[in-house]
Amino acid sequence: MKELIPLLAAVLLIIPCQCWTNTGFSQRLSSFPTLRSNRVRRCAMVHSSDANDDHDLLIRAYKGEDVHRTPVWLMRQAGRYMADFRKFSDKLPFRTRSETPEVAVELSLQPWRRFGVDGVILFSDILTPLPALGVDFTIIGGQGPQIMNPIRTGDQIQSLRRLHDIDTQLPFLKPILTTLRDETVSKTTLIGFVGAPWTLAAYSVEGGHTKLCAQMKTMCLEQPQMAHALLDHYTSALCDYAAYQVAHGAQVLQVFESWAHHLSEDLFVQFAKPYAARIASFLRTKYPHVPVVYFANGGSGYLHQQLDMGFSALSIDWQLSMATARKVAGPDVVLAGNIDPIVLYGSQTTIDDAVERCLSEAGGAKHVMNLGHGVEKDTPEEAVATFVQAVKTRSRRRL
Repeated sequence: MKELIPLLAAVLLIIPCQCWTNTGFSQRLSSFPTLRSNRVRRCAMVHSSDANDDHDLLIRAYKGEDVHRTPVWLMRQAGRYMADFRKFSDKLPFRTRSETPEVAVELSLQPWRRFGVDGVILFSDILTPLPALGVDFTIIGGQGPQIMNPIRTGDQIQSLRRLHDIDTQLPFLKPILTTLRDETVSKTTLIGFVGAPWTLAAYSVEGGHTKLCAQMKTMCLEQPQMAHALLDHYTSALCDYAAYQVAHGAQVLQVFESWAHHLSEDLFVQFAKPYAARIASFLRTKYPHVPVVYFANGGSGYLHQQLDMGFSALSIDWQLSMATARKVAGPDVVLAGNIDPIVLYGSQTTIDDAVERCLSEAGGAKHVMNLGHGVEKDTPEEAVATFVQAVKTRSRRRL
């Protein structure tokens, strides 16, 4: 594993293109048969001509349009539960995978090829833009992200960099997005994403996963001006980061409020809601044709506070029934989700029943099927296949 870490530094120096010129690195990549064949295909600019009539089904559903079936994709659909994914994750550190264009493209496409989901989501992490701002991180196996320089003072906030030149600051992003769009055009929908300002700020202050989020919440309660300064800085950067993804191919953009479960309703209204809403407003003004989705993990208890944030759709966590979510949101709001990921540990009958119940409770229209959280790493692959097929078959009968 250690000998692969220097690959990241080498990759960031490569001119963004699909045909790699770094011989040593190409030889490393060639050890992955699927990746090698895909590299040859992309470099030769050979593309399949078979268009998919459902290629924009997800976009239309997120916009609230009538569709002939409920579209389906899964949060964390590119993950370690897939054998093909583990061929990369067992050998390459996370940031090497997510910041190496050819690897990130391959991992993004795997679930679509395997399961026929209705969207390809960029393989990346919500923390990816932070190093460009001066907040470095690593991801440690079994522990998750670790911030190398946690933000605890006003001086640190003042010294944060601006996201002024994404092509230079995050040079891997454009080739990943443009290649993915090229691979998916007229076939499926490309989904981009960002972490919400509160969640990224909390990560930056806490330094990593936390049980209580005590450092960030104390900052909000005792030094609110400092918290707002950090949130404002991150929001400006994330607006540009999200817009960059759309400009280079993303057709749907999801905002992940992954740490909403740490927030009371009052703190959400003060410190999370206005900043996430700014991203929605910015994208709605700049790209009115692009649906923007908000997912507040653990925030279903204040779903009513999310209805006026300006998002095209709201993704619901698994803790709230879809029936209750529909009652709170009303018939005209597009909802996504929200099956408990643990259902995928069950039998085919269990999965089928959960899909049928969720479709029914959503009301049949203005709904995108997803889980209420990400796919767990030990989920059986066949369970995901069963889930996707059940949604396609059962929703066709309903609509």
